[in-house]
Amino acid sequence: MASDKTTVLIVEDEPAIVELVTFSLREAGWNCCAVQSTAEAWDFIHERKPQLILLDWMLPDQSGLRLLARIRGDRHFADIPVIMLTAKSMEEDKLAGLNSGADDYITKPFSPRELLARARALLRRKSPEHADSAMRAGPITLDPVSCTVTMGENKIDIGHAEYKLLKFFLAHPERVFSRSQLLDKVWGDHVVIEERTVDVHVLRLRKALKEAEHLIKTVRSVGYMLSEKA
Repeated sequence: MASDKTTVLIVEDEPAIVELVTFSLREAGWNCCAVQSTAEAWDFIHERKPQLILLDWMLPDQSGLRLLARIRGDRHFADIPVIMLTAKSMEEDKLAGLNSGADDYITKPFSPRELLARARALLRRKSPEHADSAMRAGPITLDPVSCTVTMGENKIDIGHAEYKLLKFFLAHPERVFSRSQLLDKVWGDHVVIEERTVDVHVLRLRKALKEAEHLIKTVRSVGYMLSEKA
């Protein structure tokens, strides 16, 4: 099965900081990509939506706040968690960053360990499907670090698409999602897939889960959900 690493976009024009952040986050098993301007960042986001953005305030072409406002104003990207990384440490600067839509604000110089801890906390809060702690439901356990699924003590053979689908369901238990929502949240709306293809992947997921297939429930005329309730 292909890797399902969290992708972090670093928008920063200081090579030393990019190197430090990249080293720290890759040690945690995350995939890091770096750009040096807001224009490059915007292009990257359109090509490959990241799970987290680390955004510098002062960039060569324009302020990071301008990019942040653009992200928050676009319905396709408004939900991406963003942490501001900046040398601006005045209270009014922090308030400006947070009021512009930043989820967190870290001033330079900073501790790489603190950055990682706060990034993990943010993903757990805003995008639980991209957190790196184990997820469980009934006899099923999914480990995002090793990208494995087990039933009890036995590893389950599961395809990449079904793995992503299960991970999303485990992160949002007892919630019903339509086919279009699953396409958007699991595959991304830049991928051309028919809504009925979701049905195929749900069937494959249930087959992979074997006796635990009852966890994935069909809600007639609405969509699918994961529930441990009878």
